[in-house]
Amino acid sequence: MQRIEYSAEIADLLGRVRRRPAAGWPWRPDEPVPSWLPVKQSWGWLFARDGRVLTLVNPKDGIVSLPGGSLEPEDAGDPGAALAREAAEEAQAVIGPAHYLGYLYDRVGSANGGHECARVRMTAALHTVGPSVPDPASGRHYRRLLVAPGLAVELLGWGEPGLRQARAAVRAAVRTLAVPAAANEAIEELPAGGCEVFPIPG
Repeated sequence: MQRIEYSAEIADLLGRVRRRPAAGWPWRPDEPVPSWLPVKQSWGWLFARDGRVLTLVNPKDGIVSLPGGSLEPEDAGDPGAALAREAAEEAQAVIGPAHYLGYLYDRVGSANGGHECARVRMTAALHTVGPSVPDPASGRHYRRLLVAPGLAVELLGWGEPGLRQARAAVRAAVRTLAVPAAANEAIEELPAGGCEVFPIPG
């Protein structure tokens, strides 16, 4: 087994990770969202060239997340537009075109006033991140880590359903972005000043 490499600072951050209870939303891979089911959220598996994905950690409470969030009026009902906007707000990220993976069926509708809804999952290339600043919507100042997709699932606390989702994301990224199926296992924090991650093809 390959040794996972990371710095002492990252070890301290990961030691404070707190996993949220799994919601148990059924995963509908490759299925279009039914016309009667409103899409309320869009979250993304954003890939670096070496197959790792962007994972956000809130150092104040230890909660880990993928970039993404609720659709807003300016997104005009487009989950890809919502993902690009949320990635920019939360992680100061510039991403490539988003590819649809499937959706989670939220029968309780906690994101929709108690009415059932869909939470879309997408994948895209992570091109660059800018200087780290707080999310304007929430004030949260995230630490930005690149981790292998399987480790992202572990940090998120999503269990076997999360692994199925991660595998779907990897298959799509291998096909559409030509990333390796076996990701680099090192854990890397992206610089606070920003950097290029997955250069836009010239």
